[in-house]
Amino acid sequence: MKKLFAVVLAVVALAVPVFASGSVESDDSVIKVGATPDPHGAILNQIADQLAEEGYTLEIVEFTDYVTPNEALAAGELDANYFQHLPYLESACAERGYDLVSAGGIHIEPLAVYSQKYSSLSDIPDGATFGIPNDPTNEGRALLLLESAGLIKLADDAGLEAVPSDIVENPHNYDFAEIEAASLPRILPDVDAAIINGNYAIPAGLIATRDGLLVEGAESPYVNVVAVRSGDENSPKIQALVNALHSDTVKNYVAERYPNGEVILVD
Repeated sequence: MKKLFAVVLAVVALAVPVFASGSVESDDSVIKVGATPDPHGAILNQIADQLAEEGYTLEIVEFTDYVTPNEALAAGELDANYFQHLPYLESACAERGYDLVSAGGIHIEPLAVYSQKYSSLSDIPDGATFGIPNDPTNEGRALLLLESAGLIKLADDAGLEAVPSDIVENPHNYDFAEIEAASLPRILPDVDAAIINGNYAIPAGLIATRDGLLVEGAESPYVNVVAVRSGDENSPKIQALVNALHSDTVKNYVAERYPNGEVILVD
């Protein structure tokens, strides 16, 4: 096991500074949502006018990592965040003691294996190095994808949070470099292949159905959700946000912007 890079990632605020000391003053007409840029931030931008017609001002705060959006939400600096799948949210709550819940599932982003050195999975040689996300659940998700193709076998009790030490059969002697998820597109030239989440693959110009050597199926349990503090999930403005994300506006945008199945909306 090895980590290739230690990367410090910046948080970019598009509306007002998000990490001022203390919680932001509550305003029922403002919905402040933390999101990674693409597809989450891009999708949120499509519903700003719709929410305005309902009397809400949507403020989008962009993040480039997976840790600080939940920190900001738990601290009361955001009303919601939209960047993570449900297993990741549950893992973060268990690990860090957050009292956060899902207010609704929105879409799935298929995980895929990408390579700049090989054009098919069968071309990847024995002893190859795979870059995989180093966060809980996404690391396990990546390993489960490889297991689904028969490339490795995990221990029966490994579960969704499997790590490389849970591999019990590795016939190709693959090595696994555990890397911060946001950095995987950048280090793709340095490894034989990398397993990359959709919200980092898409901005890098990678399309799972076009460029992926192995792609997660549509039956994936990794539904991206709107997360809120427990008790806020039924508030009028959060319900308005979730309903807008299920609107025809979003369906039409996703169909046009992600025509190759990069984003799959759920009911």
